[in-house]
Amino acid sequence: MSVSQQQTSKPIFKVVVLQACLVLAVASMATFFSDGLRGLSAGIGGAIAVVGSLMYALLVSGKTGDAASVMKAHFVAEMVKIFITVVLFVLALLLFHSASMVWLIAGFAVATLAYWLALLFV
Repeated sequence: MSVSQQQTSKPIFKVVVLQACLVLAVASMATFFSDGLRGLSAGIGGAIAVVGSLMYALLVSGKTGDAASVMKAHFVAEMVKIFITVVLFVLALLLFHSASMVWLIAGFAVATLAYWLALLFV
């Protein structure tokens, strides 16, 4: 991987790290101020967003070529991210019956807000 490829892929992974930090903060606060079930729910919801973003980052990092091939790589990565997100939400709902839906969605939403925060910090 060339230096320019490393420099363009770095911000993608910084967003994933920012998402993970926000999820840890929200899950910890939910556990501290409420209970472990709500904290776990927030953590799982946030982890769903982080895993999807990580897959996206892995698929597009270091992609070079003409504009059409780079755009195709981003499109495929976004479709994979959406698919993984849906599958993980379904699994969470099927396997974690006692999940607090509000906190599950809140964890996902906070992790998704990292894209907006990344504009300020990355």
